Amino acid sequence: MKDGIALLAPLVADPGRAAILLDLDGTLAPIVSRPDLARVPEEARAEVERLVGTYALVACISGRPGEEARRLVDVDGVVYVGTHGLELEPEAERWRAALRPFAELDWPWLEDKGLTVALHWREAPDEPAARAELESVAERARAAGLAARWGRKVLELRPPVEADKGTAVRALLAERGLRRALYAGDDDTDLDAFRGLDGCEVAVRVALASAESPPGLREAADLVVGSPTELLELLRSL
Repeated sequence: MKDGIALLAPLVADPGRAAILLDLDGTLAPIVSRPDLARVPEEARAEVERLVGTYALVACISGRPGEEARRLVDVDGVVYVGTHGLELEPEAERWRAALRPFAELDWPWLEDKGLTVALHWREAPDEPAARAELESVAERARAAGLAARWGRKVLELRPPVEADKGTAVRALLAERGLRRALYAGDDDTDLDAFRGLDGCEVAVRVALASAESPPGLREAADLVVGSPTELLELLRSL
């Protein structure tokens, strides 16, 4: 942790000029089998509350809708940004109507996130058939002007807007004139957030690494921890 203390020292020395930016699932909240089972431990919530009283900005940047992230973290003073930064892009709002028909599809593993719709097929009894069915959904979405992105047994439909956690990080920091920040996350979209710190005077990228970590996450990080519990210990040193 000696190297970690040195990396964190500029943030600790002048918290009024620094930001603490955190992912939610897999970072503040341990990974669970279903998103609706996620919980932020009380000790993590208390630590976030302490940070709010110390640092210029504390933000939670999540793939969940912002209001859902707010409900889960439940700490006043935190800035909540949802749907991987799309909520900060005014252009994304005009695509809600185009997304509605897809949010109302008769699909058993559908997540309606407002600005995105995710259709999973991991639990389908015939996965190839389910994937084939979603190919036609993706084609209809593109015809409606939406972007269709394939992930790990999931099809995500979203506005054709350039926005991610990196654009969210840059916007939050620029709005407050901050050039010192820490970001912690555990997944592919958090690599975008890591890149969002490029050009900062002080940038600390913290990876929560596991056997399920995406390629490049550990290598892109300045610090690596193994779990939300280990992250909590790091946050206590700030």
